[in-house]
Formats: sequence, C-alpha cells, structure tokens
Amino acid sequence: MAYAATGRRRAAVWALAVELLLAAGAITAGTLRQPSLGADYVDIDEVAARPVEAATGSYTWDCGRNENGHRNSSNIVVTPGKAGPVHHLHDFFGNLSVDVGSTVKTLAGGGTTCANGDESSYYWPVLRTFGPRDGPHGGAVQVPVRVSFAFHGNPRGPVLAMPRLLRGAVGDAYAVTNGGARAAAVWSCSGSPERRSLRYVVCPRGQQVLRVFDFPSCWDGRRVDSNDHRQQLVFAFPGGGCPISTFAVPRLRIVVAYAIAPGTRYRIDSFDAQRHSALTDHAFFVNLMPDALMNEVVRCLNAARSCQ
Repeated sequence: MAYAATGRRRAAVWALAVELLLAAGAITAGTLRQPSLGADYVDIDEVAARPVEAATGSYTWDCGRNENGHRNSSNIVVTPGKAGPVHHLHDFFGNLSVDVGSTVKTLAGGGTTCANGDESSYYWPVLRTFGPRDGPHGGAVQVPVRVSFAFHGNPRGPVLAMPRLLRGAVGDAYAVTNGGARAAAVWSCSGSPERRSLRYVVCPRGQQVLRVFDFPSCWDGRRVDSNDHRQQLVFAFPGGGCPISTFAVPRLRIVVAYAIAPGTRYRIDSFDAQRHSALTDHAFFVNLMPDALMNEVVRCLNAARSCQ
C-alpha cells in the first residue's frame, strides 16, 4: 500500500511538471497529444482530476460580471497611480473608482458593484478570443457569463478578520520568464471542475471555460502590504495549517466563467515576452469590506455555516 501511495504521488508530481513545461513552452506540440488549437491548449478529458482544498464554512456574495465594462491598465497594488501597458487590461470588480491614477488610499467611498456593500477591489487580466485577423494584442474582450466570490474557513481552526487595505495576490504575470515557481493558474470546465490545468482548456460544447483564483490565506498579523506584495499574505500548507508567525484569515476563491465555443482560441492579455501564456494568469484584491461585514463573514466561517 505504501508503494502504491508513493507511486501515486510521483505520478501527480510528474503530471504537474509536464503541465508547467507545456504551459511555459518547454515542450512543443507533438511531444504529447494536443488538441488542434496548439500546445497552449489541452482537452479537458486529458487533464487529471485533483483533490479540492478542504474548508469549513463559506460566505458567498455577488459583485456582478463587469457588465459596465470597468477596465483599464492600472494596477493599484503593484504600480499605484500609474498607467500600465495598453495591451495589459484588467477587469475590475467591486470598487467603481479604480482608474489609472488610483491608489489604495483613493478607493474609500468609491462605490461598488457588490450587492452586499463590499467596496474592495478585485481584478485580473481580461480574456480575449482571437483569430487570424487579430493583431498580436487584438481580439474581442470577453465578458464573463458569471463570476462567483466566496470566502472559506480554515479546517484547522478559526479565522481572524482581514485588516482594512490588506492586499492579496495570486499567480505571476511573469511566470514564463520567471520559471513558473509562483505560477498558480487554474483553468477548468464547468462540467468537471475537479479537472484543473495550467494550460488553456478546451471544453465540450455547452460547457463554460473556468478561471479559478485561490488566494493565500495566512496573514503575518502586522502588514497590509510588503515589498513584493506577497509576504504579508502567504499560502497555507496542505490541510490548512499556516506557517509559523502567521494567522488564518478567510480564504478567498473567485471563479470566472466564460462562454467559449469549442474550436475558438482565447488568451489573456499579458506582458511582452510572456507569450500570452495561460501560466501567467494572476489576480489581486485590496480589502475594503466594511468592518461590520468582515466580522459577519468571520462569524459565519467560524460557525461552519454556509452564508450568502
């Protein structure tokens, strides 16, 4: 039995390594069986199922689908107050005031798309379809068909409230040239969400393409930001345990669903040299939940309830 378990672990590690190499372009099309769209894509049936993180309690809320087209090139966490490259647009959810001159200090009172009054800002690169007539950064921006926001509890114990203006980041916009160590892209299909890939997925007709952002959830108890925008909020160990000197806070998961027809190429806006790789998917948030609402979230999660 121990030998079989070791074999399964080795197989899982090998599968993840292959995913990283394919997403980064180190393995070319033809090395493994690929769909007709190319090596950046994988048929969902070829993706192994992976266990989903355990959680205790959940709090879900609605911040819309960005039907109002709130998009620009700013990044209020990494380069506040500055415009980014025009070909790297972000979709913004929640706080309505984010613009190219925004900083986290200008967001309060900016209004929100969230039905519960959450003024936090959540954002990630836009997704575009593209074809032979589109330029290197062209293609129609896709509006999600649905976006789900959820906080989850920690299976090892209670969670603490997130402090106001805490920044969170998941994934790496430079994962191709950085070697993929911080890559956290998750692509899946609505019919089999347990099958998750680092590459763009080809879903059966009638199913939606999913982007999943699982944010870190262990706070250092002191800072709301850090030099690399990551040290203040880090990932838990498998099973939910937090690294020493960090404390569990609500774990944010955002799932973005798109209606992409089979046979259609799609990709995220990316920086030059990143090849529009699915591996470089990433997202950020700045917490501006009212204190009363954050405390409600914490009570819900620590009581192991499912709340909306």
